[in-house]
Amino acid sequence: MRKIREILRLKYHLEQKHRQIGKSLSISASSVSRIVNDAKAKGLTWPLPEGLSDAELEVLVYGEKSPNAAKPIILPDWDKLSKELQKKGVTKSLLWEEYNQQSPDNAYSYSQFCHHFRTWCKKKDVPMRQLHRAGEKLFVDYAGQTMPITDSTTGTIKEAQIFIAVLGASNYIYAEASYTQSLPDWIMAHVRAFEYIGGVPEIVVPDNLKSAVSKPCRYDPDLNPTYQQLAVHFDCTVIPARSYKPKDKAKVEVGVQIVERQILARLRNQTFHSLGELNKTIKELLLQLNEKPFQKLPGTRRGRFVELDKPALRPLPKQPYRYTSVIIGRVRNDYHVDFDGHYYSVPHALIRKKVTLHNCGNIIEIYYDNKRVATHVKQTEQGYHTTLPEHMPEAHRNHLQCTPTVLNQRAQKVGLTTVKIIQGILNERHHLQKSIRMCLGILNLSNKYGNERLESACQRAWMIGSPRRSSIESILMKGLDHVELIQDSETPPIEHENVRGRHYYQ
Repeated sequence: MRKIREILRLKYHLEQKHRQIGKSLSISASSVSRIVNDAKAKGLTWPLPEGLSDAELEVLVYGEKSPNAAKPIILPDWDKLSKELQKKGVTKSLLWEEYNQQSPDNAYSYSQFCHHFRTWCKKKDVPMRQLHRAGEKLFVDYAGQTMPITDSTTGTIKEAQIFIAVLGASNYIYAEASYTQSLPDWIMAHVRAFEYIGGVPEIVVPDNLKSAVSKPCRYDPDLNPTYQQLAVHFDCTVIPARSYKPKDKAKVEVGVQIVERQILARLRNQTFHSLGELNKTIKELLLQLNEKPFQKLPGTRRGRFVELDKPALRPLPKQPYRYTSVIIGRVRNDYHVDFDGHYYSVPHALIRKKVTLHNCGNIIEIYYDNKRVATHVKQTEQGYHTTLPEHMPEAHRNHLQCTPTVLNQRAQKVGLTTVKIIQGILNERHHLQKSIRMCLGILNLSNKYGNERLESACQRAWMIGSPRRSSIESILMKGLDHVELIQDSETPPIEHENVRGRHYYQ
């Protein structure tokens, strides 16, 4: 009752007015007047009697409180309310309404209810810095400690990595060993964790290791494409913890300590010769760990999992997951994209575009804008190409179809002399590709001059002994194919002063 004491001091000792006293103590002038009048009626002035406590001063001014004035408050079961609050859709406002309906005359007001609940949370030994709703989050990470696996033949030792997953609401733990923290081991560990808990959480919270995050960012990290594809298959969201913020995944940090102390420490003197042998032992100890009672909470991890997380988890997909390696590539100018050193074709319209390649076992699937544009059988030869004709431009397809048989068929549509010239070129000792190009040069003249004129030009070129494209094209350009060619074996020799004759060289 410090304000009563201060009001009397300011009133009688400093002789201030009631309005000044009210401004000084942040109360109304009428309240000052009421307290001064009540104290005056009790014969209280300043200075107050020595040794008078604040509680005694309150009794002197206001009198004794009635024993029925304060009704006993029925305290809620805070631990039960904490569990209920973790369920989806449950709020503190709803819990207070249910609590208030049970005994409205002996219940806390909503503000007092929230205040005492926060106080209870702070006094608990188990930290509650984050509110984890049932089925919402699965925290995943690798333990810092490894387990040695000894090869029974060579005696060499290989360190196995320990993957750990912890559900947020129930603290239910899953653990397994793998040889590496590489992408395939990381992805398949998630798959087995989902199968172990029998469902899929809404959110998976990993660390920023390379298998999970391609480019860390506090606000919008880039997930590894294969990891993102896993999230799409299981219909969940991946939200990595912030870099250098271990409290973002405090659940799994504690889970790592528990696994190291209660599982790995017990196996320190055992020798394992295979990964399967180690995982079998971990699974047995993991069952004991989840059935072990909490030290500072009622129940067990298994019990809280069945009560909280299990009913809220999403069902596993009907289609089983197949590991799919996903990479981002850019289409080259030759409409091929590289995957492990082999080049696979895509529609030529996608040149210079970014595409996503999915390696599903022996199949390579290529996607653009979330639409599959190509499918190939996986090849192991590096430096080679796999090309589908439908991906090629029309000109490339036509060139690919240019075989000696096709060229002869085209020549037959022109005429017999054209067939002779084409066969003669193909029979010459040129490289096949060069011969094909020479034949195409002749046959393509029909596109401009037509088959009939081309056949006439070929006849003239054959008769003059020059069955080459340059001669045939010259004949067509000058219109000589329309002029009849007369052959006379008795044509007299040309006599001219510039013609030397054979005698000149004798």
